[in-house]
Amino acid sequence: MGYFFHQDPVNYLNSINGENFDSIALELFRHQYAHNEVYRGFTDALGVQPEFVNDVSSIPFLPVSFFKTHDVITAEPGERDNVVFTSSSTTSDVPARHIVNDIVLYDSNLLKGFRQFYGDPEEYVFLGLLPSYLQRGGSSLVYMVQKLMECSNIDMNGFYLDEREELFNVLNRLEADGRKYMLIGVTFGLLDFAERYQLELVNGVVMETGGMKGRRKEMTREEVHNILKERLGVTQVHSEYGMTELLSQAYAEKDGIFNTTSTMKVLVRDQNDPLELHRGGTGNLNIIDLANVHSCAFIATDDIGRIYDDGSFEVMGRSDNSALRGCNLMVV
Repeated sequence: MGYFFHQDPVNYLNSINGENFDSIALELFRHQYAHNEVYRGFTDALGVQPEFVNDVSSIPFLPVSFFKTHDVITAEPGERDNVVFTSSSTTSDVPARHIVNDIVLYDSNLLKGFRQFYGDPEEYVFLGLLPSYLQRGGSSLVYMVQKLMECSNIDMNGFYLDEREELFNVLNRLEADGRKYMLIGVTFGLLDFAERYQLELVNGVVMETGGMKGRRKEMTREEVHNILKERLGVTQVHSEYGMTELLSQAYAEKDGIFNTTSTMKVLVRDQNDPLELHRGGTGNLNIIDLANVHSCAFIATDDIGRIYDDGSFEVMGRSDNSALRGCNLMVV
């Protein structure tokens, strides 16, 4: 019986480690080829025969754009949950839809990954500065922060749309009380807040999730972080990398250098030959997300990045022909 057929999501997630990651990925590939019509059609169109795929670099990676045009599902009919994550989009762009068959699997994976980097969420007050994302349904980012708040279960947790003065007062109160907290915000929201208020945040983590999307002039991650460090008085700005089509996250504790959670691995594909994959170097990012059991675990993104020898990576920009995205847009 395969790793991913465990009925208990926690057991499945806990079974994944650095030594068996690739073998689980190969088994999941064959399962999804057999049970995901969209992915099977894509794989067949490439002329790939699953029985001859023996390395993760030979697995076909589904272009992320398929989530805009198809229901990408690996599940038997009638097994769907009523949870659908949708991407933000411009008025001329079609949003991506990720049908989440097992929200318990997502919740368990989110909390497992968070604990891997930051410890127990019960230790934090969570403050979500997510203007525009709060105004639409289906945001995986809002869901993520809300789930962390539920685990924290502290009265001071809260989302902030345009209540900047209230957020300023809450941060001052947390600092005065010596409370541990995490301010999670989209880039333009954090910049807007930092331009209006200056603080010395000693006890908390400031985490940006990307997201400029026409709201401000594009800036490099370094420029964004330098402004936030100067105005908010933090020594480091943390970052989160995730997207609607994924159920795993990566986190950067400084300098925009991301490390993946245990269920996620990043490869690069050659920009001139998208079927040529490497475990290091620079190119478009392909992501293996072993939490994506019920959709597709092998995603070819539009992000350009660099992977280092230790498996960490940075996001350098986006392919010129890709549409703007809500949560991950940073330019070179």
